[in-house]
Amino acid sequence: MRAVVMRAFGAPETAEIAELPDPEPGPEEIVVAMRAAGVNYPDLLVVEGRYQHKPPLPFTPGKELAGEVVEVGYDVTSFVPGDRVMVQVEHGAFAELVVARPEQCLEIPDTMPFDDAAAMGLVYQTAWFALHDRGRFEAGETVLVTGATGGVGLAAVQLVKALGGVALAGVTTPSKAAAALEAGADHVIDLSVANLRDGLREQVHAVTDGKGADICIDVLGGDPFDAAMRALAWCGRMVVVGFAAGRIPEIKANYLLVKNISVSGLQWSDYRDRTPDRMAEVQAEIFRLYREGKLKPAIMARLPLERAAEALALIRDRKIVGKVVLEAGQDDRSG
Repeated sequence: MRAVVMRAFGAPETAEIAELPDPEPGPEEIVVAMRAAGVNYPDLLVVEGRYQHKPPLPFTPGKELAGEVVEVGYDVTSFVPGDRVMVQVEHGAFAELVVARPEQCLEIPDTMPFDDAAAMGLVYQTAWFALHDRGRFEAGETVLVTGATGGVGLAAVQLVKALGGVALAGVTTPSKAAAALEAGADHVIDLSVANLRDGLREQVHAVTDGKGADICIDVLGGDPFDAAMRALAWCGRMVVVGFAAGRIPEIKANYLLVKNISVSGLQWSDYRDRTPDRMAEVQAEIFRLYREGKLKPAIMARLPLERAAEALALIRDRKIVGKVVLEAGQDDRSG
C-alpha cells in the first residue's frame, strides 16, 4: 500500500510517499481502505513536531478518514467487510489501508459521500464539544467564533445557526468574509482592524446592543483572544480551542471576577480516547443535522494522497477556507 511517511519532524515538504506492507488486523482490530482523509491543523503540528503527543519516527500522519472495512480480526463483531465508516485515530490516516480499533470507527450514512464524511469528524466534534460541554450553549445565545473560516471555525458557525444561536464570525482576512456569511454567520467581525483591543469589542457591541457575546470559541489565541475577552457579556464563557495565531495568551484573573467570566479549554482527542460512547452520540447528532440539510462541510480542495505535503502546506500558509481532503480511489456516491 501507499502511505505518507515522515522520517523526521519538519516542514510539510519533507513528507514522502512510500510503499509499505499491507497491514493485518489483530484479534480486536479492523482494516479500513481509505477513500478520503481529512487534513487538519493538528496534523501540521504533529508533522512539525510541535504537537503535545509526538509519534515515534518514522510515522504516517493523519487523524481522520472515511472508507470501507476490508478485513476484521476474529474477535470483532461490530463491523464486517463492506461497512462504510468514519475512523478517528491519533495518527496514520494518510494511507491507503489503516488499522483501527472498533471504538475508533463509526458507520456513516449510506448517502453520505466519503469526502463529506472525512470532513465531518474532528472539526465538527471539536465545535460541538466546545459549544455544549465547555460553553454550555443555549438556543438564542450569541457566539463569537475567532478564526471563523478555518475548519473548526466554519463548523462552529454552522452549528451555532443549526442549533438556534446567533453567530459572529471573526475573520483575520476580510476577503474571507464571504465564506463565513455563506456558512450562515449573522455578522462578520473584522479581526484585522488597527486597534483590535478596542475595535473587536466595539464591533461586537454594535451588533449585540452593547451586551457582548455570550460565548467565544477561540482557535487563535494571541491578540484576538485578549480582545475577545473584553467583548464577552456578563457571565460570558470563553472556550480555548487552539493558538493558531502563535502566542499562548495569559489571563488576568481579576477580569474574570469583575465580569463573572469563565474560561475553559477543549482538547478533542481526550473525548475520542476517554469517552468513545459520548463521541458516537455527538457524531450521530452531527449526521442527523447533515441529513436535515443544516450542516454541510466546506471542502475547499480535494487532492490525491501523493499531494499530502501540499495540503499540509496550505494549512501552514493559512490559505485554507474550511477543509482540504486527501482522496484515494473514487466514491461512486459522490455524484
